Amino acid sequence: MTKNQKIWREIRNYFMIFVGLAIFSFGWTAFMIPSHLTGGGASGIGTVFYFATGFPVGITAMIINLVLVLIAWKVLGTRFCINTAICTAMISLMLYVGQLYFTEPLVPDDVFMSSIIGSALAAFGVGIALNFGGNTGGTDIVALMIGKYRNISYGRVTLYTNILIIASSYFVPGGSMKTLVYSMIGMFVYIYVSDLVIEGYRQSFQYFVFSLKNQEIADAINVRLGRGATFFKAYGSFTKEEKDVLMIIAHRTDRSEIIKIIKDIDDEAFISVGKTSSVFGKNFDRIKI
Repeated sequence: MTKNQKIWREIRNYFMIFVGLAIFSFGWTAFMIPSHLTGGGASGIGTVFYFATGFPVGITAMIINLVLVLIAWKVLGTRFCINTAICTAMISLMLYVGQLYFTEPLVPDDVFMSSIIGSALAAFGVGIALNFGGNTGGTDIVALMIGKYRNISYGRVTLYTNILIIASSYFVPGGSMKTLVYSMIGMFVYIYVSDLVIEGYRQSFQYFVFSLKNQEIADAINVRLGRGATFFKAYGSFTKEEKDVLMIIAHRTDRSEIIKIIKDIDDEAFISVGKTSSVFGKNFDRIKI
């Protein structure tokens, strides 16, 4: 990859992180905060503090994240901390501006819908940001630091921390069992939607192609997509003939192009397409133990 390509990739990544964090902040400021709902992370702590004192969520979140970044600098590395500082600065500014603009929830008089929509939007946004190398700081930093020295999973740390943050909202002015329950529901919606978005971006597909023109199809995929393919010898139980079966593993973004290549070369090819739960190796995920 050339220097210019690396620069453009970084610009694209930060643009998508910006879009994701904007959606995240919109979910918080347009639905959750005006409905007296909260969630996890530094934004959740900032929201609880806002309910208690009226101090802007964005500023509180920024202070919390800066302290955590400074603590984590030696533990998690300079690159991670600089990236986190940039992301949290974006979030803090967006939360601050959003609070000034949205003084009432976009779904008035329906706290339940505000919880569902706000959490889903926040999760969708953070899923986009994470897939392009961003993060929201807060409990992410705490979980990563603990995981560096203790055999405690990231999911368990963030879950317990977020439950504690949400539970504390019950004791601030305006807190009630109703808003507490809806905030908890929102947290599980957030977890579910964010997982869907993250896994959706990383989804890979496995193709089995049965065609008399498999070599031509494989060559086209090598050239047009820069991807490899594998041949298997197979024996047809009906035709009693030995044939080559072509197997391709590729990311979701290549799916339509692969189908188009096969259709253009052999419109009568038999294709089996299946989702893969995990793919490890070059150009895919790395094995982490």
